[in-house]
Amino acid sequence: MAYNVLIVEDQNIPRELFEIYIGASENFRHLLSISNASAALSVCQNSKVDLILMDVMTELNHSGLDAAEEIKRRYPNIKIIIVTSMPEYSWLARARKIGVDSFWYKDGHKDSILDVMERTMAGEHIYPDETPLIRIGSATNHEFTERELDILKELTTGDTNAEIAERLHVSVATVKSHILHLMEKTGFKTRTELVSEARGLGIVIKDKG
Repeated sequence: MAYNVLIVEDQNIPRELFEIYIGASENFRHLLSISNASAALSVCQNSKVDLILMDVMTELNHSGLDAAEEIKRRYPNIKIIIVTSMPEYSWLARARKIGVDSFWYKDGHKDSILDVMERTMAGEHIYPDETPLIRIGSATNHEFTERELDILKELTTGDTNAEIAERLHVSVATVKSHILHLMEKTGFKTRTELVSEARGLGIVIKDKG
Protein backbone atom coordinates (compact mmCIF):
# COMPACT_ATOMS: atom_id res chain seq x y z
CA MET A 1 0.00 0.00 0.00
CA ALA A 2 1.32 3.43 -0.99
CA TYR A 3 0.85 6.38 1.34
CA ASN A 4 -0.89 9.49 -0.04
CA VAL A 5 1.38 12.55 0.19
CA LEU A 6 0.28 16.18 0.15
CA ILE A 7 3.02 18.66 -0.79
CA VAL A 8 2.71 22.20 0.57
CA GLU A 9 5.47 24.18 -1.15
CA ASP A 10 5.36 27.50 -3.01
CA GLN A 11 8.76 27.24 -4.75
CA ASN A 12 8.78 25.45 -8.08
CA ILE A 13 12.11 23.62 -7.90
CA PRO A 14 11.71 21.90 -4.51
CA ARG A 15 8.05 21.15 -5.26
CA GLU A 16 8.94 19.48 -8.56
CA LEU A 17 11.78 17.54 -6.93
CA PHE A 18 9.45 16.23 -4.23
CA GLU A 19 6.97 15.17 -6.91
CA ILE A 20 9.70 13.34 -8.85
CA TYR A 21 11.01 11.57 -5.75
CA ILE A 22 7.54 10.49 -4.68
CA GLY A 23 6.71 9.34 -8.22
CA ALA A 24 9.78 7.10 -8.24
CA SER A 25 8.90 5.46 -4.92
CA GLU A 26 6.67 2.42 -4.53
CA ASN A 27 5.84 3.40 -0.96
CA PHE A 28 4.32 6.81 -1.66
CA ARG A 29 1.76 8.31 -3.99
CA HIS A 30 1.62 11.99 -4.91
CA LEU A 31 -1.87 13.17 -3.99
CA LEU A 32 -1.66 16.90 -4.62
CA SER A 33 0.68 19.92 -4.50
CA ILE A 34 -0.46 23.28 -3.18
CA SER A 35 1.43 26.53 -2.61
CA ASN A 36 -0.56 27.94 0.30
CA ALA A 37 -0.51 26.34 3.75
CA SER A 38 -3.93 27.74 4.61
CA ALA A 39 -5.49 25.38 2.03
CA ALA A 40 -3.93 22.26 3.56
CA LEU A 41 -6.67 21.75 6.14
CA SER A 42 -9.33 21.74 3.44
CA VAL A 43 -7.43 19.07 1.50
CA CYS A 44 -7.24 16.95 4.65
CA GLN A 45 -10.98 17.35 5.16
CA ASN A 46 -11.81 16.23 1.63
CA SER A 47 -9.13 13.66 0.78
CA LYS A 48 -7.31 10.78 2.44
CA VAL A 49 -3.96 12.29 3.37
CA ASP A 50 -1.37 10.09 5.08
CA LEU A 51 1.65 12.40 5.02
CA ILE A 52 2.24 16.11 4.45
CA LEU A 53 5.51 17.68 3.35
CA MET A 54 4.93 21.18 4.77
CA ASP A 55 7.09 24.20 4.01
CA VAL A 56 7.09 26.89 6.71
CA MET A 57 6.95 30.02 4.56
CA THR A 58 4.29 29.60 1.89
CA GLU A 59 2.34 31.75 -0.52
CA LEU A 60 0.78 34.96 0.85
CA ASN A 61 2.94 34.60 4.00
CA HIS A 62 0.77 31.81 5.37
CA SER A 63 2.69 29.80 7.97
CA GLY A 64 3.15 26.09 7.52
CA LEU A 65 3.66 25.77 11.27
CA ASP A 66 0.29 27.39 11.96
CA ALA A 67 -1.35 25.04 9.46
CA ALA A 68 0.46 22.02 10.92
CA GLU A 69 -0.73 22.90 14.42
CA GLU A 70 -4.37 23.03 13.29
CA ILE A 71 -4.11 19.83 11.26
CA LYS A 72 -2.48 17.96 14.14
CA ARG A 73 -5.24 19.14 16.45
CA ARG A 74 -7.99 17.89 14.15
CA TYR A 75 -6.29 14.94 12.46
CA PRO A 76 -3.56 13.65 14.80
CA ASN A 77 -3.00 10.52 12.70
CA ILE A 78 -1.84 12.49 9.66
CA LYS A 79 1.96 12.57 9.65
CA ILE A 80 3.63 15.93 8.98
CA ILE A 81 7.22 16.64 8.01
CA ILE A 82 8.30 20.27 8.08
CA VAL A 83 10.61 20.98 5.13
CA THR A 84 12.55 24.25 5.01
CA SER A 85 15.81 25.77 3.87
CA MET A 86 15.64 28.59 6.42
CA PRO A 87 17.77 28.33 9.60
CA GLU A 88 15.34 30.35 11.76
CA TYR A 89 16.25 29.38 15.30
CA SER A 90 12.77 29.03 16.83
CA TRP A 91 11.13 26.73 14.29
CA LEU A 92 12.59 23.47 15.55
CA ALA A 93 11.26 24.03 19.07
CA ARG A 94 7.85 25.14 17.85
CA ALA A 95 7.52 22.13 15.55
CA ARG A 96 8.21 19.79 18.47
CA LYS A 97 5.76 21.66 20.69
CA ILE A 98 2.85 21.40 18.27
CA GLY A 99 3.46 17.70 17.56
CA VAL A 100 5.01 17.79 14.10
CA ASP A 101 6.36 14.29 13.41
CA SER A 102 9.64 15.14 11.70
CA PHE A 103 11.70 18.11 10.52
CA TRP A 104 13.97 18.19 7.45
CA TYR A 105 16.25 20.88 6.10
CA LYS A 106 16.15 20.86 2.31
CA ASP A 107 19.38 19.48 0.91
CA GLY A 108 18.22 18.31 -2.50
CA HIS A 109 19.03 14.65 -1.87
CA LYS A 110 16.37 12.16 -2.90
CA ASP A 111 17.51 9.42 -0.53
CA SER A 112 17.57 11.82 2.42
CA ILE A 113 13.96 12.99 2.20
CA LEU A 114 12.62 9.54 1.23
CA ASP A 115 14.40 8.02 4.21
CA VAL A 116 12.84 10.59 6.53
CA MET A 117 9.42 9.96 4.98
CA GLU A 118 9.69 6.19 5.38
CA ARG A 119 10.95 6.39 8.95
CA THR A 120 8.26 8.92 9.84
CA MET A 121 5.52 6.65 8.50
CA ALA A 122 7.06 3.84 10.58
CA GLY A 123 6.50 5.92 13.70
CA GLU A 124 9.87 7.58 14.19
CA HIS A 125 10.36 11.28 14.90
CA ILE A 126 13.29 12.58 12.86
CA TYR A 127 14.70 15.93 13.93
CA PRO A 128 18.10 17.56 13.32
CA ASP A 129 20.15 18.30 16.42
CA GLU A 130 20.48 21.98 15.53
CA THR A 131 19.84 24.55 12.84
CA PRO A 132 22.20 24.75 9.84
CA LEU A 133 25.44 26.62 10.50
CA ILE A 134 25.31 30.07 8.88
CA ARG A 135 28.11 32.63 8.89
CA ILE A 136 27.07 36.19 9.65
CA GLY A 137 29.86 38.75 9.70
CA SER A 138 32.67 37.49 11.93
CA ALA A 139 30.45 34.97 13.72
CA THR A 140 28.03 32.14 13.08
CA ASN A 141 24.43 31.79 14.21
CA HIS A 142 25.50 29.02 16.61
CA GLU A 143 27.58 31.52 18.58
CA PHE A 144 24.52 33.53 19.60
CA THR A 145 22.61 32.81 22.79
CA GLU A 146 18.88 32.19 22.59
CA ARG A 147 18.21 35.56 24.24
CA GLU A 148 20.47 37.30 21.73
CA LEU A 149 18.49 35.65 18.94
CA ASP A 150 15.25 36.79 20.61
CA ILE A 151 16.56 40.37 20.62
CA LEU A 152 17.81 40.09 17.04
CA LYS A 153 14.41 38.90 15.87
CA GLU A 154 12.70 41.82 17.59
CA LEU A 155 15.17 44.24 15.98
CA THR A 156 13.77 43.26 12.58
CA THR A 157 10.53 45.01 13.50
CA GLY A 158 12.27 48.40 13.55
CA ASP A 159 10.91 49.09 17.04
CA THR A 160 12.83 51.07 19.63
CA ASN A 161 14.85 49.47 22.42
CA ALA A 162 12.14 50.52 24.87
CA GLU A 163 9.40 48.84 22.84
CA ILE A 164 11.45 45.65 22.51
CA ALA A 165 12.24 45.67 26.23
CA GLU A 166 8.55 45.96 27.10
CA ARG A 167 7.57 43.15 24.75
CA LEU A 168 10.24 40.80 26.11
CA HIS A 169 9.74 41.87 29.74
CA VAL A 170 13.35 42.93 30.21
CA SER A 171 15.03 46.25 30.89
CA VAL A 172 16.18 48.65 28.20
CA ALA A 173 19.72 48.24 29.54
CA THR A 174 19.45 44.47 28.95
CA VAL A 175 18.34 45.03 25.35
CA LYS A 176 21.23 47.43 24.75
CA SER A 177 23.68 44.96 26.28
CA HIS A 178 22.55 42.13 24.01
CA ILE A 179 22.71 44.37 20.94
CA LEU A 180 26.26 45.36 21.90
CA HIS A 181 27.25 41.70 22.22
CA LEU A 182 25.72 40.92 18.81
CA MET A 183 27.62 43.80 17.22
CA GLU A 184 30.88 42.71 18.86
CA LYS A 185 30.47 39.08 17.77
CA THR A 186 29.59 39.89 14.16
CA GLY A 187 31.78 42.95 13.67
CA PHE A 188 28.98 44.99 12.12
CA LYS A 189 29.15 48.74 12.72
CA THR A 190 25.42 49.51 12.69
CA ARG A 191 22.32 47.68 13.88
CA THR A 192 20.77 48.27 10.45
CA GLU A 193 23.57 46.27 8.82
CA LEU A 194 23.25 43.54 11.45
CA VAL A 195 19.49 43.25 11.06
CA SER A 196 19.58 43.33 7.27
CA GLU A 197 22.12 40.52 7.11
CA ALA A 198 20.37 38.37 9.73
CA ARG A 199 17.02 38.73 8.03
CA GLY A 200 18.47 38.09 4.57
CA LEU A 201 20.16 34.90 5.74
CA GLY A 202 16.97 33.67 7.44
CA ILE A 203 18.61 33.43 10.85
CA VAL A 204 15.69 35.31 12.37
CA ILE A 205 12.25 35.62 10.78
CA LYS A 206 9.55 37.55 12.58
CA ASP A 207 6.10 36.03 12.19
CA LYS A 208 3.62 38.22 10.36
CA GLY A 209 0.85 39.60 12.55
